[in-house]
Amino acid sequence: MLVLGASAFITWFSFSSRATSRAKAEISAQLRDVVRSVSARGAQSIDAWALSYLSVTALPSGNEIVLQTPSGDRVGSQGATPLLSSPPITQLLSSPPATSTISTVSSSNVPVLALASPLVSGGHRVGAVVITSSLAAVRSDQRRVLLLVVAEATLAVVVAVTGTYLVLRRLLGTVGEMTTTARLIEAGDLDRRLGDPGTGDEVAELARTLDDMLDRIDTVMASQRRLLSDVSHQLKTPLTVMRGHLEVLDRTGVDRPDDVRRTIGIVVAEIEETRLLVEDLLLLGRSLEPDFLDLAPIDLRELVADLVRSASVLADRDVVMGPTSDVVLEADGSRLRGALLNLVDNAIKATSPGDVIEIGARTLEDGSVAISVADSGPGLPAGDRDRVLERFGRAETEARPGTGLGLAIVGAVASSHGGTVELHDASLGGLEVLVVLPSTCVVDIDESVEEVP
Repeated sequence: MLVLGASAFITWFSFSSRATSRAKAEISAQLRDVVRSVSARGAQSIDAWALSYLSVTALPSGNEIVLQTPSGDRVGSQGATPLLSSPPITQLLSSPPATSTISTVSSSNVPVLALASPLVSGGHRVGAVVITSSLAAVRSDQRRVLLLVVAEATLAVVVAVTGTYLVLRRLLGTVGEMTTTARLIEAGDLDRRLGDPGTGDEVAELARTLDDMLDRIDTVMASQRRLLSDVSHQLKTPLTVMRGHLEVLDRTGVDRPDDVRRTIGIVVAEIEETRLLVEDLLLLGRSLEPDFLDLAPIDLRELVADLVRSASVLADRDVVMGPTSDVVLEADGSRLRGALLNLVDNAIKATSPGDVIEIGARTLEDGSVAISVADSGPGLPAGDRDRVLERFGRAETEARPGTGLGLAIVGAVASSHGGTVELHDASLGGLEVLVVLPSTCVVDIDESVEEVP
């Protein structure tokens, strides 16, 4: 409203100024014509010239001329009769200013713009002249313009207020629905979602973002619940074993050193198994945190070569480096190396002395990178592959020791990088495990590959 009010005032003031300036320009031009005429009258007397000039001069509508001759007579143009008796005009004629002066006076309650000037001929003052321009039409136009701009401003304000009300009502209605849904979620209805209001604006974008955030939170909470359930289930067995052996030792006494040593050995072994389980569970829990990874550039060939060297001393296996692309990754080298060593450890457990374990990395068609650990062991049945990727998942025929968290940790590390874990039949005859990292992890790539025996 302030802006529209200021705009209306500026419009009215601009129109008034232009109208007044035009009137001033007209009477100033008329004065110049009077001065030229009186100078060119020759031997004609001022009185005779005045009557002759006024009779032949055509004036713009609303303009009049009043002259006072040296004899004191006052004559005017055809419509100037009221001016001859107007006190302000007669005062200007009787005592004209030394130089031309424009002022606004009232004549018969009508505002007029009056230009008063002494009448000079041959360097001598020979009378006075007042040229007027009626401002009645200008004032009327000013009122009409003022009414018009006020009406336009009022209409604009009404339209703006109405439009704003409708927009805010729609917006706040949507926000109110979102607030109600948020309260229900806060009260425990975690499956409820805000939904897309379908407005296509920032509020809809906010609703989609919040729904994505809620889905993420729900996924994390579900994962944590499953983790706690798995932890409680897995810790029952070693705790029960330790308690059972200690209770037996307590009942039988401690006077038999062989039984004491055997019990201590069993308890220590269970404690070590529990420690390894807790460390793996803590690592899985950390994988849910946003700062789990410490990203840095990693040369893939150096990583694979380091894994080959490390795996060669772990067991009597023929560990070789398979085809490896020359790639620089943006990844957490420590987490990735630990996950791949888990795969190497699984491959060692699945093979026998003299079997082959191949570690390599290749670039896929979509730009992602697959790091593989393959072996020549007995492999893994297709029906067990999904099971072993879960926490504490084991193949039905598997009897090897371990926590059952190795592949789950590998999957958590790969997922933190935005990747996946895949299990396939290996060309060596056994199982091939792929850690597939997305193309977003690739910093630089060379299509050449290197194979080290």
